[in-house]
Amino acid sequence: MPKFAANLSMMFNEVAFLDRFQAAADAGFKAVEFLFPYEHEPEQVAAKAAATKVEVILFNLPGGNWAAGERGISCIPGREEEFRAGVERALAYQALLGTKQLHSMAGIVPVGVDPLQCRATLVSNLKYAAKKLATHNLTLLLEAINTRDMPGFVVSTQREAAAICDQVEEPNLRLQMDLYHMQIAEGDLATCLRRYASRCGHIQIAGCPERHEPDTGEIRYEYIYKVIDETGYAGWLGCEYRPAGNTVDGLGWLRDL
Repeated sequence: MPKFAANLSMMFNEVAFLDRFQAAADAGFKAVEFLFPYEHEPEQVAAKAAATKVEVILFNLPGGNWAAGERGISCIPGREEEFRAGVERALAYQALLGTKQLHSMAGIVPVGVDPLQCRATLVSNLKYAAKKLATHNLTLLLEAINTRDMPGFVVSTQREAAAICDQVEEPNLRLQMDLYHMQIAEGDLATCLRRYASRCGHIQIAGCPERHEPDTGEIRYEYIYKVIDETGYAGWLGCEYRPAGNTVDGLGWLRDL
């Protein structure tokens, strides 16, 4: 049976971000992930993780102006220096948190910009980041995100993500396979998991289509968990879902497992 990590950006929103580490530990989670820690100093975040004895398994490189609708800058031409500065900023947090994997959100194609130019920029930036992370023995992750939730996102399927990894040609660049996004964009979850298992660095789960608890919606996770085990994947499953109500009240699925 896979092991589960709480996503602190979506779960335990009943309390402030820094208090979610304790909330997750109290709920039985041994590991956590989150989108961005950058509103807090790295020492603050590391202190909370250490005090609660939870492992921080994943967070994202800086994602640009989130409030303005940006969802990563990896593909945006002209922002290369900002991207490289973001890699350094993420590594400053990683050094204290001990995180082994970082995710670079590919981004949305800006209006009026050639998608092919965006893809070339993405490949170049990922190559830079992967090389930089390799010097620290870290893995870089690339995630396909469905274009219903994020219109214009430059990478929306596992096939596209794998093709970009092929272009980058860095062994520490791997796929972050979010089953919620995968179900919306392409379906055929079991086949995708088996097909790309050797290239998978991280898996995330959520119910679909509402993105609530994984025991809700159209994905039959009791079957999917068995498929994941069969592929030999030994990493964490990030619980990147929005609780339908109180986070702890919605953890019956985890207690049942």
